[in-house]
Amino acid sequence: MPNSLAPPPVRLHLFVGPAVPVPAPRVVLEALTEVTVESGSGDAQSGFELTFALDKNSPLHTLFLLTGGASIPILRVVVAVTVAGQMEVLVDGVMTHHEIAGGGQTPTLRVKGKDLTAVMDVIPLDGLPYPAMPPALRVLTALAKYAALGCVPLVIPSILEDVPIPIDRIPRHQGTDYAYVKSLAEAVGYVFYTDPGPVPGVSTAYWGPEIRLGAPQPALSSGLSAVHDNVTSLSFSFDKEKKELPVVYIQEPVSKVPIPIPIPDVTPLNPPLGVVPPLPPKITFLKDTAKQNPLAAAMAGIAYAGKHSDSVFGSGTLDVARYGRVLRSRRLVGVRGQGTAFDGLYYVTAVTHQIKRGSYTQSFRLARNALISTLPTVPA
Repeated sequence: MPNSLAPPPVRLHLFVGPAVPVPAPRVVLEALTEVTVESGSGDAQSGFELTFALDKNSPLHTLFLLTGGASIPILRVVVAVTVAGQMEVLVDGVMTHHEIAGGGQTPTLRVKGKDLTAVMDVIPLDGLPYPAMPPALRVLTALAKYAALGCVPLVIPSILEDVPIPIDRIPRHQGTDYAYVKSLAEAVGYVFYTDPGPVPGVSTAYWGPEIRLGAPQPALSSGLSAVHDNVTSLSFSFDKEKKELPVVYIQEPVSKVPIPIPIPDVTPLNPPLGVVPPLPPKITFLKDTAKQNPLAAAMAGIAYAGKHSDSVFGSGTLDVARYGRVLRSRRLVGVRGQGTAFDGLYYVTAVTHQIKRGSYTQSFRLARNALISTLPTVPA
């Protein structure tokens, strides 16, 4: 059952349950004082923290402390908000830790957890064979078992698919599902994360490139006027030292001479978001690629280039009531009022949601690979 933690039009929804989350009881919502949700771009698992006011006779002792034990191995938690009539699921995950702090007359219960990748990071499956299966098919196979949790895989094959020939080699599973799928993503320059929604109890397990395409979110405006500004703070930095140009070696089959090949950081799904990219101050030679086949060497170069392409970074905070909607990570957003060099479209790399009664704020981080906007005007 939803409980208002901020003035309209913002409402909070909390769902809990062993496997299928259901609306939390009123007594739980009334004790809830603060919600924090962290959502990144795939470098780390998303997480959440719920803070409850606790008294000695509170049923929260039973709901969270006892159900977090062996009687119920998984306690599912879904946090969503409704802003201006539109529901946004912030996190769909499981409880991993809880603690009582404060003591005295006003103790608090803190419930911490991670997204559904925590369920994928429990049982190692070392040695499971994947004969004649390229990375994308191995990922689909590993993620299929989580459909019962409402987790639907979305897998985009890599630009260069390396299909192993069984008589030469058979790939085998290493570690947990999360560790193995994430390692496959890093090997080809991809990201892996679970994206909650569009409704509570459903999420998407995404394995693919950072998609810096599509319709941007409403622009973050600062420095225009008191009427048009919609962020609390906003700052940018330019660091060309972050950009590197990788060079892979491909061995010529007859003479065995290694041929150096530079790899650009621009792909069809990762177009430049700025007009003037900095010249790479550092050239990195990936010498181990000479031992790999040409496809594997090229994928290693693309992966390295993708991780070292951004040079323009931004950070700030906003009030959701002022912004008018929820800023989401892993999507594009426009920026206005920061001057010619920094205005334009950015990729939202991380967002932290902080919800209290009467307050809903977000802190965020932005990134792109060049200065000066590719658009003549930034859509509001």
